[in-house]
Amino acid sequence: MNFIEMKNKRTLYYLTPLLMMLIGASSCKVGQNYTQPELNLPREFRAVATADTSSIADVEWKTFFTDPALQSLINKGISYNYDLQIALKRVSASVQTLKQAKLLQLPQVSFSVTAQTTNPSNNSLNGLSIGSFIGQQHVEDFNAAFNLSWEADIWGKIRRQQETTMANYLQTYEASKAVQTQVVANIAQGYYNLLMLDEQLDVAKRNLRLTDSTLHFTRLQRNSGEVTTLAVQQVEAQKQLTELLIPQLEQNIAIQENALSILTGSLPAPVDRSKGLFQAHIPEWLSPGIPSAILSRRPDVRARELELVAANAKAGIAQANMYPSLSISAQGGLSSYLANNWFNIPASLFGTVLGGVTQPVFQQRQLKTQLEIAKIQREQSVLEFRQSVLGAMGEVSDALISTEKLKEQKQIATAQSDTLKHAIKNARLLFKSGMANYLEVLSAQANVLQAELNLANIHRLQLSAAVDLYRSLGGGWK
Repeated sequence: MNFIEMKNKRTLYYLTPLLMMLIGASSCKVGQNYTQPELNLPREFRAVATADTSSIADVEWKTFFTDPALQSLINKGISYNYDLQIALKRVSASVQTLKQAKLLQLPQVSFSVTAQTTNPSNNSLNGLSIGSFIGQQHVEDFNAAFNLSWEADIWGKIRRQQETTMANYLQTYEASKAVQTQVVANIAQGYYNLLMLDEQLDVAKRNLRLTDSTLHFTRLQRNSGEVTTLAVQQVEAQKQLTELLIPQLEQNIAIQENALSILTGSLPAPVDRSKGLFQAHIPEWLSPGIPSAILSRRPDVRARELELVAANAKAGIAQANMYPSLSISAQGGLSSYLANNWFNIPASLFGTVLGGVTQPVFQQRQLKTQLEIAKIQREQSVLEFRQSVLGAMGEVSDALISTEKLKEQKQIATAQSDTLKHAIKNARLLFKSGMANYLEVLSAQANVLQAELNLANIHRLQLSAAVDLYRSLGGGWK
């Protein structure tokens, strides 16, 4: 047995216990595993008499929004909305980080090639030693080696790092889903608002035609001496008030079209509508399901929970940093002090192995501070998660109450509009027969204008409440 073989056996003799200790210790994992905090959710939402497990949140948006023009806008928004594209880029970046994290437990391997020439002084100790040893006044050193380093995951620190990276990736993914949900809701809200403005513009134009007819008849009465010029002036003022409403509505329509264009990633342009406001029906079935389903359906709530998962893993990492770390490094390759002997194998072969244990000492207060901060941040994430669940519950309840109460308002507003339409017909007939004065006609026209504008607004609010309910329940994500 030569010297090299004996040396290798001694190395294995000392390293074997260390490796066994590493294998045994690698099963340890500091820090607490994630468990979902208690939320104490009710069995049903407020304003819902019974808790049905089925929910409109299970319905895909293409099924929930049936208007072809609206579907086209939403499809375009999902493809080209810049907020959504930015969120997807964040997901792509997280995917790359996740791929890297999967390799954290593998050793780091590198390859290096070095060449060095040393020319010591002839009168120096190094110079005299080199001259007597190799017979020349300079020494060359050529190395080509593979370098390996590996830290044993004794306390689960690397696994906690991988857990953090996975949670961060999933959090960006859920965040992108939340952005898409909001984009879909914003497009639907903007589209329904556009339909309302169209309807209100039609109401204003119809009322303007009525006022024109009233003004014409009032002028005839003034010419025949039945009314004064004051009556004509008041009718003209009412007409001007209605005329003023038209450009205001047209302005709002153009601004809303621009907003929808930007939401779909397009330059400002007109927006196609395939239906009128009252042809846009509210879904008959608006069951919210059970409150606990929000935890799995709402992307923003899921994102908050994943932030908590990451914070919990970071606390485990901070705790593991306080314990000893074991690492092994090795190097092997070819080494020679003469270039022509560099690749003379096996004479030029060399190898080294080093194992070490490092225990932080003077950093203990700093590491403990980091651990306490990580625990506080974990507690903060718990509160933020609970707050997000509470906010989601509030949004669903608000949407349910709005849906129910707007239905009642719609019935009253429809009856009021029908009553005032009959009233305006009667007032005009009485005015033409001389049994009612112009003030009664003006009052009836103003009332019917306001009632029809209000009815259009209430119907739009009904549609918006349905959209809010769909979004607040998760927006079709499962």
